[in-house]
Amino acid sequence: MLSRAQAAYQERRYADAIGGFRQAIVACPDDQPLLLPLAQAQLMAQRLEDSRETLETMLLGQPLNLDGLKLLGDVEYLLGREAEAQAALLRALRIDPLHKPSLYALGRVYYQQNRIDDSLALFLKLTAEDARDFRAHDNLALCYAALQRDTDAVRHFMKALDLVYKAHPEYDVVYANFANFLLDRSQFEQAFQLAATAAERNPNSARNFFLTGKALVKLEKLELSVRWLKEAGALDPSYTEPHYWLAQVYRKLGRRDEAKRELEIFRELSKAPKMKR
Repeated sequence: MLSRAQAAYQERRYADAIGGFRQAIVACPDDQPLLLPLAQAQLMAQRLEDSRETLETMLLGQPLNLDGLKLLGDVEYLLGREAEAQAALLRALRIDPLHKPSLYALGRVYYQQNRIDDSLALFLKLTAEDARDFRAHDNLALCYAALQRDTDAVRHFMKALDLVYKAHPEYDVVYANFANFLLDRSQFEQAFQLAATAAERNPNSARNFFLTGKALVKLEKLELSVRWLKEAGALDPSYTEPHYWLAQVYRKLGRRDEAKRELEIFRELSKAPKMKR
């Protein structure tokens, strides 16, 4: 049961993984080692409240579990509970001040709180300890971009790209982040190439498809952009931006009924709380 659940998780079949881990928990007298992977699968399936409940149960029996506390911080952050996320991560760092995953996650929380200097300090600390920490370089680039230090931002984006190009083919986020950075600076062709690479690396990411479609719109390749934007909306039905951009594209193409439909979807989705991406 456990092997099947782990295989399903690796194949990104998160609903199957959740079912498999639950079956293993029922069959196993000691369920504590299985709660963390269950919570991770629930997180990836965007069943955030379930993941938090699983983690809280696990931490009652394992209050010093660093990975559990870090994952709880991630879940609380995605639920928009930034104070609770910060508390969970600081709790982990009181146990181990050098716990890299918690330092990284706390840096992300600080970034979202617009505490850019605090976030920058943590990611600089991580790269000082490990110059090949590509996630830290990626986030350093975001910090420098927020501080309008574009030269430093590009330097760290390029460093992260160099580190993940062959060694970490599973990591797509830096391609998407750099693409978004370049879109904001009207470098549309480069942004398209990076976003398309992100989508190739992770075809399950709605953001990757949206950024590719957005770049194509900016390049005036409207017909081609439709496929990418529609796929972004299909991958994440709660994602508002693809529908807004589709409405604009359809309007420019003279497809008024489709433009009206997408704008109505956008307005309806905009009423719900926005998920962090």
